[in-house]
Amino acid sequence: MTDLRVPVIDVAPFLAGDADATRTIAHQVDEACREIGFLTIIGHGIPEAQIDAARRAGRDFFELPLEQKQHTPRPSHESGRGYTVFGDQALAYSLGVETPPDLQESFGIGPLDVLPDDPYYHAPEAWTFFTPNIWPESPAEFRPALSGYFARVDLLTRDLMRLFALALGLDEQYFSDKVDRPVSSMRIVHYPPLRGAPRDSQLRAGAHSDYGSITILQTDDESGCLQVKTRSGAWVDVLPPPGAFIVNLGDLMSRWTNDRWISTLHRVAVPLDGQGRSRLSLVFFGQPNYDTVIECLPTCRGPGEPPKYPPITTVELSQSKHMKVRHMDTGFEP
Repeated sequence: MTDLRVPVIDVAPFLAGDADATRTIAHQVDEACREIGFLTIIGHGIPEAQIDAARRAGRDFFELPLEQKQHTPRPSHESGRGYTVFGDQALAYSLGVETPPDLQESFGIGPLDVLPDDPYYHAPEAWTFFTPNIWPESPAEFRPALSGYFARVDLLTRDLMRLFALALGLDEQYFSDKVDRPVSSMRIVHYPPLRGAPRDSQLRAGAHSDYGSITILQTDDESGCLQVKTRSGAWVDVLPPPGAFIVNLGDLMSRWTNDRWISTLHRVAVPLDGQGRSRLSLVFFGQPNYDTVIECLPTCRGPGEPPKYPPITTVELSQSKHMKVRHMDTGFEP
């Protein structure tokens, strides 16, 4: 495997309000989103100590005995909350590809600021996005560390949507009223050491594209794991620099931009020399408000470039994607 040189973009000048630097940064973002749908960002402003605390809390949880982890089980496949056992799903099924279960376990959380008296959060079409979070009693630092991290990355996602608007030639606030009550979620994904060799075509996470607008990933810097499929069809490694977040686009953003920006297939492989090592990823899935209408942006259409897709809401698109993932219902030991 050769390294995919995903652009490293310093967003600190944009966050600081430097207008001249922001024009250059917006151009870099547009170029990366057109070419590969992946970029890495530095200067994001989230303290290293907060990232480390979230990762430590996640590792402490996954080191608990299985019986204890199962005290906070995922209520349903639709809810995306709580603990998902090892080998529960196969992401490649979203592409119609049959594979053995993915070699991972995870814990999911969702929005933190759901207002109990606001009907917006309790409409029938909203329940899967705003269902209550489920927090384990142990480790004690799990809830504060992960909820604090979620809140900071949620704010970063909204800032990046402002940068995306500029990169697309739109007013900076174009997306603001579309992401002010987002249905974003996060999964803490653990890839434990394996006792034996994986089965044929079995991966830590099968090939897939993400569903939403933007994914912000913080993960171990380890060769041979996160891989992206290039336009030529080759799978290449992605290695972020220390302190960076990996950012990639989802299907929703590709559709919103009339495929000007691309949602790239990616996977998490099992390194040939790494079956005995564990890996932890904090994966934040940014999504607009559930009732946002996703239709071709005004700067992404024109003469000879009509809209490719009919309008669809966030919730409709999300439901159509989630239905394709296969869940195994019963896990197995790594």
